[in-house]
Amino acid sequence: MTTTGAAVDYTAAVRALDAARSVTILCHVQPDADTLGSGLALARVLDRRGVPVRVSFADPAELSAGLRTLPGTGYLVPPDQVPAEVDLLVTVDCGSTGRLGRLADRLAGATATLVIDHHRSNTRFGEINLIDPDAVSTASVITALLDEWREPIDADIAHCLFAGLATDSGSFRWVTPGTHALAERLLATGIDGAAITRTLMDTHPFAWLRMLSTVLASARLDREAHDGTGLVAAFVLASDLSGVRQEEAESVVDIVRATAEAGIAAVFKEARPTDERRRWTVSLRSKDSGPATDDGADVAEIATGLGGGGHRYAAGYTTFGEPEEILAQLRAALG
Repeated sequence: MTTTGAAVDYTAAVRALDAARSVTILCHVQPDADTLGSGLALARVLDRRGVPVRVSFADPAELSAGLRTLPGTGYLVPPDQVPAEVDLLVTVDCGSTGRLGRLADRLAGATATLVIDHHRSNTRFGEINLIDPDAVSTASVITALLDEWREPIDADIAHCLFAGLATDSGSFRWVTPGTHALAERLLATGIDGAAITRTLMDTHPFAWLRMLSTVLASARLDREAHDGTGLVAAFVLASDLSGVRQEEAESVVDIVRATAEAGIAAVFKEARPTDERRRWTVSLRSKDSGPATDDGADVAEIATGLGGGGHRYAAGYTTFGEPEEILAQLRAALG
């Protein structure tokens, strides 16, 4: 049973995996459950087939607590242990080489490269590009790939795939045809979907509440942005994260986006200081029916113009500067 767009051809990807003597799988920086779950699921299958495999990501140095519960973290290696020359290099959930961070240079030393993704803005930087923009998650694309490869999905693989599916669909709030059927199929392996979702999305330390009070107080509303669609923006300063894990900052955008008066939400998250310039990762969200448009703003187009990428309703990018400067940059891009 395939769960993604019928026009997607999996043949080249299956052949590359069949021919690989060893495989290196790269996830994007600041990994989420979709990139890591997809990578670990594929690694489990390759290991089961007797193919040497490693999984890595460039940043941060330590995996978040929630993601450490995914089966297969033993396949993870630090970025400095990813060799310069590899046989088959696979990227998962990476829309561009920039999402690989300092591991992007490993592309040049790969005998073959396979890009697996579901972002419409993907730049197709691989020799083989398995991209399904109609899929709700990269985990969905991996599932369809395993079906084409005739590889069974056991409980550990299902756990990883369900994690990606549940988080990228916003706990099944944003779905496409086949999403719930895939969830039912994965749950039938015996995994505890409620526990997986709770661990990844609904478990935070008490300090998270104090962080929220500070960050939400910084929220600003611009009703005129993007021809009246409206923008709500908030800032997570590095100092706000004292005693709080980085993944707690990622949850803020789903609270901010609930603002009724704005069709676009932005959360600017300051990286912990490493140089003189202030670096921010920016999460953008739009509603599928903003106040001034039937279709909602295409934040992937906006993010791509600022050096990032993503989906129509969820995207992101990285920028540098002071809060007023970076907010003005986004406001100008929105028009």
